[in-house]
Amino acid sequence: MSAKKGKENRAGGAANALWGGRFAAAPAEIMAKINASIDFDWKLYRQDIAGSRAHCRMLVAQGILSEADGEAILQGLDQVEREIAAGEMTFDPALEDIHMHVEARLREIIGPAAGRLHTARSRNDQVATDFRLWVRDAIDELDAGLKGLQEALLDRAEEYADAVMPGFTHLQAAQPVTFGHHLMAYFEMVARDRGRLADCRRRLNECPLGSAALAGTSFPIDREATARALGFDRPTANSLDAVSDRDFALEFLSAASIAAVHLSRLAEEIVIWSSAQFRFVTLTDKFTTGSSIMPQKRNPDAAELCRAKAGRVIGALNSLLMVMKGLPLAYSKDMQEDKEATFDAAAALSLCVQAMTGMVRDLEANREVMRAAAGAGFATATDLADWLVRALDMPFRDAHHVTGALVKLAESKGVGLEQLTLADMQAVEPRITEAVFEVLGVENSVSSRTSYGGTAPTQVRAAIRAARERI
Repeated sequence: MSAKKGKENRAGGAANALWGGRFAAAPAEIMAKINASIDFDWKLYRQDIAGSRAHCRMLVAQGILSEADGEAILQGLDQVEREIAAGEMTFDPALEDIHMHVEARLREIIGPAAGRLHTARSRNDQVATDFRLWVRDAIDELDAGLKGLQEALLDRAEEYADAVMPGFTHLQAAQPVTFGHHLMAYFEMVARDRGRLADCRRRLNECPLGSAALAGTSFPIDREATARALGFDRPTANSLDAVSDRDFALEFLSAASIAAVHLSRLAEEIVIWSSAQFRFVTLTDKFTTGSSIMPQKRNPDAAELCRAKAGRVIGALNSLLMVMKGLPLAYSKDMQEDKEATFDAAAALSLCVQAMTGMVRDLEANREVMRAAAGAGFATATDLADWLVRALDMPFRDAHHVTGALVKLAESKGVGLEQLTLADMQAVEPRITEAVFEVLGVENSVSSRTSYGGTAPTQVRAAIRAARERI
């Protein structure tokens, strides 16, 4: 929807028509500008109207609102929603926020009965309800996207379950792993991201509506009814907490920040892997760009932007933490700053999830290049040390020392460990037998890592089968 912004003052030039009884004059122009939130909170219009419908029906059921007025309000709300969805509503900063825009337009459509809708509620519990509904919707959308990313990771991990590559510590070749195993590490990260979002959704799923400004209301409302109507598990238990709590947004941004960090780490690896120095993977034209001056370039811009956007998401979390850290109960206008950064963070993360899913499906692993790199740097040294422990009953520290001596010998000869002769090895440790060569070489190395969660192709495929059942 493209929001239109009106220049006229629909409040009529004096105080705001919806809260102006106490005020004789209009606010200063800069006051109106800093006070308004409609430029961004119009995005809450569906949630706001859904809350108003539930509140209206409850008021009618409780005998607080007549059936005739209730029906007129519901029909008017339907029209307001259609107009906003079609981009037909003029948004005016003089009306401050989406709540006042909806009410003002409703009054234009049905007359004074529109004013009865605000009985037993406040903009404080309205916005708390709207924002919870919006965050809940954002979680559901992100969860679906993250599930799609998991499916992409599983498909590619299955394809590359036996593709050998170097595993790194300190970005130095450490031990051979498989590319499928490496991709499954990110599957597990995303699984935790989805779990955190699910936990956040469960905790936020309480309804503030009916808490009014801060103290509840004297009207005989049914908060259980409005909570059920809006898909909440229950009403919030304390009216002060209900209107001043933004834990749900903080928790959402925290989970989103961790997810963004995970995407950023994978993006960084794609940047490294696709470089000319590594050539582990290739991305097609769909997810790369060229250079305006260097015709040979293929830049992994999508990955780089995913890496960068993590900063926006983390910044949103820090921003809201700073807003909330010194606020007394209950509501303060500072909390108007909760939405803009949250909207931006959710949009940035959603975009990154989609882009990363596309890149995972798009990339092609260069098996031979990865395999050659896996054998560099004496990556099977640990396998040799483990063999000395198992076959010769050697204490691991002694095995570590013997292996280090063999690495030094191989390095002096300019060969890999598997290229040393048996005589070479026995010159360092006479008890070594021909069987040692069964564990040397990168394929032998990865195949031997059969412990649960290990990199052996059999374990990777088992993990993929189990993961498909989990999601």
